[in-house]
Amino acid sequence: MLISAAVCPHPPILVPALAVGAAAELDGLRAACDEAVRRLDAGGGDGTADALIVVGGASETRAYGAGAYATLRPYGLDWTSPADPADGYGGEALPLSLTIGSWLLEQHGLAADARYRSIAFDADPGDCLRLGAELAGSAERVALLVMGDGSACRTEKAPGYLDERAQPYDERVACALGKGDAAALAALDPGVSRELQAAGRAAWQVLAGAATAAAPAGFTASLLADDAPYGVGYFVASWSRSDRTAV
Repeated sequence: MLISAAVCPHPPILVPALAVGAAAELDGLRAACDEAVRRLDAGGGDGTADALIVVGGASETRAYGAGAYATLRPYGLDWTSPADPADGYGGEALPLSLTIGSWLLEQHGLAADARYRSIAFDADPGDCLRLGAELAGSAERVALLVMGDGSACRTEKAPGYLDERAQPYDERVACALGKGDAAALAALDPGVSRELQAAGRAAWQVLAGAATAAAPAGFTASLLADDAPYGVGYFVASWSRSDRTAV
């Protein structure tokens, strides 16, 4: 059952060494991600999660086994985790969303304990909700790190250029994440999300499915960041099951 979740974006420039001159511009976002991961009930000990799962969008829906590794080499940084994936690993690289999730967890010494699941960017909402319920039911106490970006159409310089629907869309997402509103996330339209290049839609709906499976329990939620420095919506949130001590 889901007991906690952290929601973070996954741009490569979240990693300071890749941001170069723009590194300071994202300091607030990085601090929010750090806080969201810190709040995850995933550090071991009484009352914490039995399973820590990273979920993020990719070209396909699948699970990654113990042989998978995170790497930022395709983005120009010689960073791989584990450091030598050829030593006992199968040589399969995680997609970007899961790689950034792994990098965030590594800052807290949690990457080695995580499982990784991708969800196809264009996955049907029903499939996303079912995967979320499946993940929530995979252990008695489950913590999710959910990786996803908002719309990429907030300004004329944004990757998808300016679309007047982008800001209202992102505002709905931010509101849902800040209130722990699984129903609002489940209701996101995949067609509109695709048009606005919102890479996080499917992953957020996995979270919705996991949270709904915990019913009738609710979640205490905090929106830790809501920004669009480059015309792309970036959100950071923390969810905690309201009655998790009774699980």
